[in-house]
Amino acid sequence: MSTFHGQAGTCEIITTPERLVEIADILSQQTEIAVDLEMDSLHHYREKVCLVQVSTRQQSWLIDPLALPSLSPLAAPLGNPDIVVVMHGADYDIRSLHRDFGIEVTNLFDTMIAARFLGLAEFGLAALLKARFGIELDKKYQKADWSKRPMSREMCAYAAADTSDLLPLHDQLREELVSRGRLEWLEEEGRLVCQARVSEKDGPLFLYCKGASKMRGHSLAILEELLQLRAKQSELLDRPPFKVLSADTLIEVAEVRPRTLHDLSQVKGMTPGQLQRHGTNILGAVERGLATPESNVPRFPRNGKKEVLERVKERLKNLKTWREHRCLEAGLDPGVLAPNWLLEAVADTQDAAPQELDSIPGMREWQKQLISEDLQRIIAMV
Repeated sequence: MSTFHGQAGTCEIITTPERLVEIADILSQQTEIAVDLEMDSLHHYREKVCLVQVSTRQQSWLIDPLALPSLSPLAAPLGNPDIVVVMHGADYDIRSLHRDFGIEVTNLFDTMIAARFLGLAEFGLAALLKARFGIELDKKYQKADWSKRPMSREMCAYAAADTSDLLPLHDQLREELVSRGRLEWLEEEGRLVCQARVSEKDGPLFLYCKGASKMRGHSLAILEELLQLRAKQSELLDRPPFKVLSADTLIEVAEVRPRTLHDLSQVKGMTPGQLQRHGTNILGAVERGLATPESNVPRFPRNGKKEVLERVKERLKNLKTWREHRCLEAGLDPGVLAPNWLLEAVADTQDAAPQELDSIPGMREWQKQLISEDLQRIIAMV
């Protein structure tokens, strides 16, 4: 049995199937458990979950999926609707649990969402623990390569600290949500986050490249060739794409269209090492992009946004003015109470009737209950 001693006390590292079954049985007897994940997305081409931290009110464990053939014993406690799974900023962790292990969470309490529903300006875990309990989290290993073994004592202590105080934090935030009548908001949001899944990229790679939407013609064809090249090199080198060549550099290459290594060396962001390793292949990608027949040149899809009617513009202006005052009253950030996309959708309705609000994708039930009368009144003004 491997253990280490840290601020949270003695913490066991779980590396055998037999011990994992025992831990899962302990977790299944709890009413709340705290969970967090560590991944290696900054260090490898295909990211994976490298560590699962779990805490009860008495004890914490570090579960090592790289040493275990399966994490299936955790499916029962994490998926039990009678057990509250407390996480902080759970969205991507929920996706990753399902992607890597097929594990689903059904009863989530996200402390970051709870903090935002309470109108707290600083809702990061470190800020919350410091403000509430005077606990200082060391974020030194936030960008560490969690796939490396053995893990140092300091890395283990860092990982355990992310869940060891989550349950007391949950208790405080839950009580405050109840007192303000907002616990149902959190529960609804939690159900939606539990449905989050990792989706595979579909279509050309330029659709997922920031800045590509401004590009036209053969520059976009070159960019696609460069992105395909980067993806192959990233997989070959087992490095994240951004560590092979940055998107900004690829866009610059696509716009400048260098034809020689000397031209390429003048591109902003192109390092001597990148030039040596990838220069010839980059020039080849440029040539292929330029040779793309006009009929096959890609085009970035446009929304074809209809011209906004003056009435809708006026409604949107009124809605934003209303939101400013309503957020002050409720002590909420505008993006929590009614983000811009929601106001735009409401402004485009006939009269913000209940059935119209029901048809707006992404609008929450708690939002309808809280602000639907205000929305109808404002829409009726114009």
